[in-house]
Amino acid sequence: MKFEVTNKQNISKNCLVCGIKNDFGLKTKFYETTNEEVIAIFTPHELLQSYPNVLHGGISATILDETIGRAIMTKYGQESFGVTVELNIKYKKSVPLNQELKVIGRITNDKGRIFEGTGELYLPNGEVAVMATGKYMKRDLHQIVADDFLSDEWFASDGKDLKHIEIDT
Repeated sequence: MKFEVTNKQNISKNCLVCGIKNDFGLKTKFYETTNEEVIAIFTPHELLQSYPNVLHGGISATILDETIGRAIMTKYGQESFGVTVELNIKYKKSVPLNQELKVIGRITNDKGRIFEGTGELYLPNGEVAVMATGKYMKRDLHQIVADDFLSDEWFASDGKDLKHIEIDT
């Protein structure tokens, strides 16, 4: 599958998922596509291990949750976010450490304050390892964080400027 990138999403300093200064974090970069999906790219490290060389399932859930929650930005901009109401996970395969992984998230139903979405975590060979469905409350970041967060800790991603992203299938 080949996706055309339209935008890089903002990141922060200390977030577990995207924080560039969080030593334990995933340092994920998020990209929006022409079909209003979000693709997350990250490389999980040893501190996130469950079984030897396997990413902890809770971290798989975390990256899927964040990616689906960010899908709302494709419609309403960088200061929109989804606050999780419900998240359902289906684990299909073990997720390796120290390999670049991709997650796709999308909105499947936008009902105003509440939206629903789905997402998949892909292995390097294109197989789906983990799937998620979720329900989120749409929030403006001004409702969630203080203004100093938006000015000091919510900024343009330092990720690569990509024109497209490919996922083997």
